[in-house]
Amino acid sequence: MSLEARPSVGSAHRSLRDSIADELRERIISGAYPPDFRLVERDLAQQLEVSRIPLREAFRQLESEGLVRALPRRGVVVASMTAKDVENLFEIRESLESLAARLAAQRADRQGLQRLRAHLDEARATTAAADKDGIARANAAFHATIIDLADNELLHSMMAPLNSKVRWLFRLTSATDPEMLCREHTDLFDAIAAGNAEAAARIALEHVAASRQPTFDQLANPQ
Repeated sequence: MSLEARPSVGSAHRSLRDSIADELRERIISGAYPPDFRLVERDLAQQLEVSRIPLREAFRQLESEGLVRALPRRGVVVASMTAKDVENLFEIRESLESLAARLAAQRADRQGLQRLRAHLDEARATTAAADKDGIARANAAFHATIIDLADNELLHSMMAPLNSKVRWLFRLTSATDPEMLCREHTDLFDAIAAGNAEAAARIALEHVAASRQPTFDQLANPQ
């Protein structure tokens, strides 16, 4: 369904701020709003059929996630990622995602493992179909489920704002071969399912580290 064909955000039953932030976040991550794109408050309020107050609150939420910036005389624009931003993101991911995998291996129950396996199967199917949007969604869901299985509220709250930037970065670069990604996710699933916390942490660390240099290479030489 096209963005124009969706029900207005103002008709949703969630808080307006969250609904607006969700919609704008997906537009940024999908590339509908590229880096440095100006988000015109008046136009968006009309398009989404909302008032400007919750729209401004949504802007603040997205700014806290690093997806937009408020600039003097320009208003709110979609952020861009510097090499330092990307380096910082990888440093944090290497620490937190390996911790999440370790905890998931220690705490995941049968139902949680079934959820994780379903996302892995979906990633395999979308990879076989060369469905780029589906691949991105399935792999993001796989990682988000590992965070859930870690069962640590503080870790969850720390990772939540990073997830959007991770999805956005890999949408901008498409740096990792999806078939290799599936193999790495399969190894990670197997370690978590086996309850092998040390192996899960190691594989998660290697998984994040493996995409670091390809990401920098593609940012430096975009296609």
